Amino acid sequence: MGIWHNITNKQQRMLTRIVVCALLTLGLQLIELDEPLRLIAYLVVYAIIGYDIVWKAVRGISHRQVFDENFLMTVATIGAFSLAIYEHSGDYLEAIAVMLFYQIGELFQSYAVGRSRNDIGELMDIRPDYANIERDGQLVRVNPDSVSIGQVIVVQPGEKIPIDGKVIAGESTIDTAALTGESLPRDVEPGSEVVSGCINMMGVLQIQTTKEFDQSTASRVLEMVEDSSSHKSRSEAFISRFARIYTPIVCLCALALALLPPLVQMLLLGATPQWSVWIYRALIFLVISCPCALVISIPLSFFAGIGGASHEGILVKGANLFETLAKVKTMVFDKTGTLTLGIFEVNAIHNPNDHDFDFDANLELDRQKLIELAATVEASSSHPISKSLKRAYGQPIDLNRVTDMQEIGGQGITARYDGHKVALGNEKLMARLGIDYCHCHTAGTIIHIVVDGTYAGHIVMGDVEKPQARQAITELKEAGVERTVMLTGDMDAVARQVTQDLNVDEVYSELLPADKVSHLETLLSETHHGAVAFVGDGINDAPVLARADVGIAMGALGSDAAIEAADVVVMDDNPLKIAKAIRISRKTLRIVWQNIVFAIGVKVVCLVLGALGLAGMWLAIFADVGVMVLAVLNAIRAMHVANT
Repeated sequence: MGIWHNITNKQQRMLTRIVVCALLTLGLQLIELDEPLRLIAYLVVYAIIGYDIVWKAVRGISHRQVFDENFLMTVATIGAFSLAIYEHSGDYLEAIAVMLFYQIGELFQSYAVGRSRNDIGELMDIRPDYANIERDGQLVRVNPDSVSIGQVIVVQPGEKIPIDGKVIAGESTIDTAALTGESLPRDVEPGSEVVSGCINMMGVLQIQTTKEFDQSTASRVLEMVEDSSSHKSRSEAFISRFARIYTPIVCLCALALALLPPLVQMLLLGATPQWSVWIYRALIFLVISCPCALVISIPLSFFAGIGGASHEGILVKGANLFETLAKVKTMVFDKTGTLTLGIFEVNAIHNPNDHDFDFDANLELDRQKLIELAATVEASSSHPISKSLKRAYGQPIDLNRVTDMQEIGGQGITARYDGHKVALGNEKLMARLGIDYCHCHTAGTIIHIVVDGTYAGHIVMGDVEKPQARQAITELKEAGVERTVMLTGDMDAVARQVTQDLNVDEVYSELLPADKVSHLETLLSETHHGAVAFVGDGINDAPVLARADVGIAMGALGSDAAIEAADVVVMDDNPLKIAKAIRISRKTLRIVWQNIVFAIGVKVVCLVLGALGLAGMWLAIFADVGVMVLAVLNAIRAMHVANT
């Protein structure tokens, strides 16, 4: 009963037809009927089980699309009936069996494809049907299409966020698994950016929309997944061309098998032609030759692979990209936002008490005092470093302690702190003030601190490496990537420190966006075997993403630039997903080639056996329906990628 409720009405009708015809056929085998009543009874059963196949064959002929599986099945089964009538054998079972088992195979294929589509549909069921807006103190459900940018919507616990926006009231935890494949929920508060498709788990949220519904993340993701099936791989294109050429050839071979041997027997050997024997072999040849397994299983393999990747939060824009992704030998990374979090934090604090502080200074402030001074003075600044210093200090800041603050663009800040004249900044500010400062040997952004004209020490700020980044590089190399390269606009010392920490092979630093494209062009020309992929954060790397053989956008929730420019979109920030995407693509291609070799191999062997008279109709049914079922079962393995 469980399976019955999980299949469509069309599949239920087909299953009913199969069961009825199987029971009728069994009954006809058990009872004795005289001709022509026996023939009429079998023709009724044949009409029930095969009318749609015959009708499709007739329509194909009328549309000049003759050579397909419907035509082959129709010719083979009608031929089997004709032979039984010609020989007066009354054995119509094989004609019914061919059509019956073919329909069983079609039902199984329809169920497998439908199940795959349903699984993907459930995984990607992220587009909400309504949005809540408040009118006269009441929540009203409206079509999300009618909500304009800047309008406030209300999302209650358990509801999906319908449109991208910014939280303006309320705190909650949201589930992003449908988009990112990441099971860990995310906390949001006023000011947090949220995207459509996520589920609000706890409190009521008021969200001011920043996009229209059809441009929101959920809609864009669904559009991309739906469009991916239209981009055929080279394997699919080959199978389509192969089927168009292969089917007419086997039909001509079957015709030749039916006519030439009897004619040779009659005209050259002077023997009695065995027309029925060779026509029967030709019919077996036709049944065996049906290319269903290839035509069905190859697109299904890619479709299942795309669905499996989507479940993991990896969106691949087309089946053609699976083949390119599987051939990647050179992986090129942006740094900030890709291998690092793009968040500054305090890496070190040096004062004259440090052993490596090779500088003679009179003023000695302990590390806690240095970070307190820097965080308090920088608190009013809009620079990203300000937030990082406040985080490092971790205590309430009294802004009243700072007066006469002056921000000097590109250099730093001067101010009075508790009445003392202080300066915080880079080497340019030190040179401007004529301060003899200490050169730091630690890679990072250096904030030098001066109090009342005396050098007090410095704080080293650095970008935070993603915790999974080193493992991601290791897994990429285990997956067959031979060369890893980092292109970044950051300072050379910082870039080299990151590549050393993460075990990246090469680094090119202090690059402008145009320089990144130029370096990528060089890498493309140097890579003679395999493909070059570029991984960026999808915000300012669109030109490089578009130029690479495969462009992979990281952490691209809500980023239109990433979804447009990239070929593959990793919906969260986890770089481990890159190696998983390569493994999924290679698994999918292995399944595709397994099906191609298996289907063609079995058919070639059975075709030879059939032509030699060593294979009967039952082996022909296995070579057609059995191979198709096995190939489809193998194809849907691409859906299961959790341990890939």
